[in-house]
Amino acid sequence: MSDYYASYLTVACFGGLGLALFGAMLAMARVVQPRRQTATKLMTYECGVDPVGDGWSQQNVRYYIFALLFVIFDVEAVFIFPWATVMGGLGVAGLVEMLVFVAILAVSLLYAIRKGVLQWL
Repeated sequence: MSDYYASYLTVACFGGLGLALFGAMLAMARVVQPRRQTATKLMTYECGVDPVGDGWSQQNVRYYIFALLFVIFDVEAVFIFPWATVMGGLGVAGLVEMLVFVAILAVSLLYAIRKGVLQWL
């Protein structure tokens, strides 16, 4: 067996060992878990405070959309900072690709602004 395939065998062995440990931990948790259900254990947990009401509250979908926009632009920053550090080596093709990327994100931001997603009232 060549060294090339031996390295894959090493990775496969460690992956198998990881899966075996994962399965063993799940089995162990299943064996030692307490199985007595009480009203206190089934009660909704609210940061150590006794829950008030039935626990159902409807949220405005705008908060979720705002969170998704934050994640999108946070990912944009994750891609732009490494690109800026190696910008000189990428040449014009790298610049054009990043401009297309930023343009797509700018269009999505303009769409969100036009739909009124970023207005809190």
